[in-house]
Amino acid sequence: MFLKEESINLSNTVFSHLPTPSFMTNNEGKIVWWSQEVEKQFGYTIDDLQDTNIPLFTDYTLGHFTANWETILHTEDPFEVSPVILYAKDKTAINTSIVAKSFAWNDMRFVLFQIKSDTNNLMEVSSFHELQLIKKGLSDSFMLLYIDHEGLIMHANDKFLKKSAWTPKRIIGKSFWQLLPDTPEHIAIGNQIITRLRDGKVFQGAVEKITKDGTAYWVNLLGIPVSNTQNNTPYFLLLEEEITEKKLMQTKLEQLAYVDTETGLLSRHRLEEVVNEYIDEKKSFSFVFISIDQFYTLKEIFNDQTETKMLNEFTKRLKIYFEDSIIARSGRDDFAIVTPLSDWYIQGFTNYLKQNPIYLDSKIIQITVSGAITRYPEDQQSYLHLLKATTNTIQKVKLEGGSMITTLSKSDHSKLSRKVQIERRLLEALNRNDLHVMFLPQKDVKTGAITSVESLVRWEDSVLGTVSPEELIPIAEETGLINEIGQFMLEKSCEQAAIWQRKGIPIKVSFNSSIREFRDKNMVKTIRKVLEKYNCSPELIQIEFTEKFALEAEAEKAIVKQIQKLQQDGIVFVLDDFGTGYASLRYLQMLPIGKLKIDKSFISSVTQHEKLEKLVQGLVQFGQSLDLQVVAEGVETAEQFELLKRVGCDAVQGYYVSLPISAEEVEEML
Repeated sequence: MFLKEESINLSNTVFSHLPTPSFMTNNEGKIVWWSQEVEKQFGYTIDDLQDTNIPLFTDYTLGHFTANWETILHTEDPFEVSPVILYAKDKTAINTSIVAKSFAWNDMRFVLFQIKSDTNNLMEVSSFHELQLIKKGLSDSFMLLYIDHEGLIMHANDKFLKKSAWTPKRIIGKSFWQLLPDTPEHIAIGNQIITRLRDGKVFQGAVEKITKDGTAYWVNLLGIPVSNTQNNTPYFLLLEEEITEKKLMQTKLEQLAYVDTETGLLSRHRLEEVVNEYIDEKKSFSFVFISIDQFYTLKEIFNDQTETKMLNEFTKRLKIYFEDSIIARSGRDDFAIVTPLSDWYIQGFTNYLKQNPIYLDSKIIQITVSGAITRYPEDQQSYLHLLKATTNTIQKVKLEGGSMITTLSKSDHSKLSRKVQIERRLLEALNRNDLHVMFLPQKDVKTGAITSVESLVRWEDSVLGTVSPEELIPIAEETGLINEIGQFMLEKSCEQAAIWQRKGIPIKVSFNSSIREFRDKNMVKTIRKVLEKYNCSPELIQIEFTEKFALEAEAEKAIVKQIQKLQQDGIVFVLDDFGTGYASLRYLQMLPIGKLKIDKSFISSVTQHEKLEKLVQGLVQFGQSLDLQVVAEGVETAEQFELLKRVGCDAVQGYYVSLPISAEEVEEML
């Protein structure tokens, strides 16, 4: 029945002449009377309202009144909400305020709503319509909740109610925490969410929740703090997308990632997490790396099934010997152990394997291992450092024949720590342009003139101090940063050569390059572009590379072609460290080399050994027979210089001529 006789009589006799748009509900919030003023302003007739809730309200406003319904019903004081947005039938929005006042009539409770209308507060219809479309889209796409500042639920949409199994009546006024599992961990997560929202910050993340009957499910939750700009009343909008299946799949994948399926040991992914957890907790431990010797030789003897049996038998022995330790499989034949055990006990594992050999098909498989022990925190202080230290140790053990477990010396650990620091800080140095260039002059033996200089990279670091090229270049090659350093040296060399060219100073500038850089098919374009950038003549540039570079380049036609193109442009290629031991000299025919530099290892003792003098003389004559200029490196004494002059060497460089110096100091030598 739409309305009772009592309410009709009451409204007609008492409220019919109210000047403001008004309507009345019973104690359940159902409309029992609707004034003509409301019908005029909002377009709803009394027939539109049969058995409905109030159609004017937003979800927020409805939730706000619903959450405070018991208070409204049982107090004599009026309850005002200002401002609110009410919706007309044609979707027009009216910004206004509304007062609710409860009263009793014939032992029944009613609530009278009075709307303070102001046509000047009408919002733009188009903006409102756009907002409505957005809100509808969100409600259709997400589980949606409105909660107040205290975390009490004011409204939930149908998607949320369907998933959570709550009814509209029961969900209103419930605490947000009641939607989460009842554990300290989940309560803490709930506190984190609400605290963040109260601080005016958005929360986003995966959250585990429970339905009314306690079934767990996962959502990706987006919490947005909202504040009513006129009365500064805060509330929170929660948008939720169910991700239960994704979360279960993720958990399954994590389990697979954390456990080696063949041996049941931890995987290397989980190993890293465990080690980092131990480090965070400041636990002392030894990080042990064990590799099966000659594994791939053994592998060729067996089929896959027998190989798996062997690995499982080996795993059993690891578990027995290293009881109560963390054991992981880090590679096909590599294992890692995190243990508090002493070095002497760990090293005893090699004897344990001899005493407990593996039997496969009634045959003894005598397995030996190479192992490394690195201690935390005495030796290294991070997972990466621990791993690098053990890897370096394993390499040394294998070179010495294997079948033992050992440690690096303190000196070795110190060197390794510095190497790791260089790796980390090198990238920062490149980003900050901390590298600079010094120049090592070359002296023409006949004329005594400085005819060229070699560009040398220098790095003075605030933490590491001076990092020499001997330290820097190998690490740059390992980390792949050699290309960035090469580009830096190319730029600086061309820039300086061009400066001297404009000053009328005829000095050629050389710099070192690596095979890795020339594997870039665009190397010719890169060099030509830099030459053009600084207006530098190609004839002023010399590119140096080692015998190892030459040997590898010989086998790669694309590299040879690039070198030939640059040589045709006028760039001179210099073979550095000549005579250091590579047997093949075919590259001297294949590559367009213009200069040879005799390695300093020959020069340092050339005046002390007659045979060495003859060897150097032979290298000079060999180079000149190929129409190549010959330069001697590492010349430090006048005696060495005079000998090289006597055997016909073309040029020398080294501390006898000059230390590496700045461009300005080079000019002072001319």
